[in-house]
Amino acid sequence: MRPHVDQRQAQVLALVRARGSVRVAELARELGVSPVTLRRDIEAMAARGEIQRMHGVISRVEPGSAPAGGQARAGEAAASGGGPAPAGAGHGGPADGEGLVIGMVVPTTEYYYADVVRGARAAVEARGARLTVGLTRYLPGEDRTQADRLLSTGAHGLLLTPNWEAGSPGPGEGAWTVELPVPTVLVERWAPPGHPAAALDRVASDHAHGAAGAVQHLVGLGHRRIALASRTTPTTARLRAGYEAAVAALGLEPAPAWPAAGPGPLSDADAFARTLEYLCNAVTAGGVTAALIHSDTDAIMLIPRLQARGVRVPEDLAVITYDDEVAGMADVPLSAVAPAKREVGARAAALLLDRLVDRLAGKDARDSPRQHLELLPRLTIRT
Repeated sequence: MRPHVDQRQAQVLALVRARGSVRVAELARELGVSPVTLRRDIEAMAARGEIQRMHGVISRVEPGSAPAGGQARAGEAAASGGGPAPAGAGHGGPADGEGLVIGMVVPTTEYYYADVVRGARAAVEARGARLTVGLTRYLPGEDRTQADRLLSTGAHGLLLTPNWEAGSPGPGEGAWTVELPVPTVLVERWAPPGHPAAALDRVASDHAHGAAGAVQHLVGLGHRRIALASRTTPTTARLRAGYEAAVAALGLEPAPAWPAAGPGPLSDADAFARTLEYLCNAVTAGGVTAALIHSDTDAIMLIPRLQARGVRVPEDLAVITYDDEVAGMADVPLSAVAPAKREVGARAAALLLDRLVDRLAGKDARDSPRQHLELLPRLTIRT
C-alpha cells in the first residue's frame, strides 16, 4: 500500500536532510512514485520552506539560512504572537519589507492556487520579506487554525483565502477574519456589503466578467442559446452571476435550467454524471449550441463522453472552458477564460506589504481607504 501524502512528504524530507541533496528522478524511483506525484509534493514542501529546488535537484535548508530565492519557512520567525518588530523604510522600495514575514493561508498549492502562491512569493521576496504558507485542503475550520498557526510563528500580516463554499461567507460565517490582530488581505474571496469582512482589503479575479466575456464571444460566433456547466465551487456563484447578466443584456434565449441540488452533497462521480446528462439534454432537447464549462479538467473529461453520446464538439456544441490550467493541452486545444492568478497573488502581497510598511512608519490605518481590487480574466482563443 502506498503511503499517505503526509507520510510520503515526511520520507522525502528525511532523505533530503540525511543526504543534503538528491536528484528528483532518482528519488521518484526510490520511493516508487511517479515524477508528477513527486513534483506536487516538492512544490508543496518548497512553498512551506522545508526544502530548496533547483534544476531537477532538491536540497535541505541549512539552519540559519533562507531557502533559495529567500523563500520562507513556517515557524522560522520568532514565536511571540506578533513576531519581532522588523525594520523597514521607503514605502514601495525594493527592500522596504526587509524583516517582514507574510503568512498565506490557501486551500492548496496545486492547480489554480499554484500560480496565486507563485505571484505572492515573487512580490514578497522582491521587497525583502519572507512568505510562509498554511494549507487548508478545504477542511472545515482549518482556515482559522492555519491563520492562528502562522501568527504564532511570527507572521506580521496575512493573505487569507477562507474556506467559504460560495466564495463569500454564509450566515454567521467569517466574522473571525476581522478579529485577527494583524493586517489581512482576502485573496480570491469576497464578502457582501454589511458583512464585517467587507471592510477588509481584498484582491480577486472578476469571475463574473470572465463568464460574461465568454458568452459575448460565443454570441459573436452566432450562438443564441448558451449553457453554463459548473459544479459547485467557490467560483461558481460569480460565474453564474456574470453568465446570467450577459444572457439578459444580450437578449439571448434561456438555456435549460441547471438541475436543482439534492438533499445532500453529491460525490465527484455523481456531480460529473449530472453535468454530462445536463449537457446532453441541453443540446438534444433544449436547443443549446454552445457552453461555458468550468473547469478545464471537467471539460476535457466531458468532451469524449459527449461525443460517445452523439454530441459532436464543436459541430453540435461549441465549448469554452474556465480556468485555463490545462485547456491548451487537450487533444483538440480548447479556448478558455484565464483568470490572472499570478497577478492576483502579486497584487494582494503588494497591498499587504504596503499596509505593514505604513504601520511601521506610524501612519494611521484609517487615513488610507481599504481597497477591493478585481482583476479581469482574459479569453484565450484556440483553433
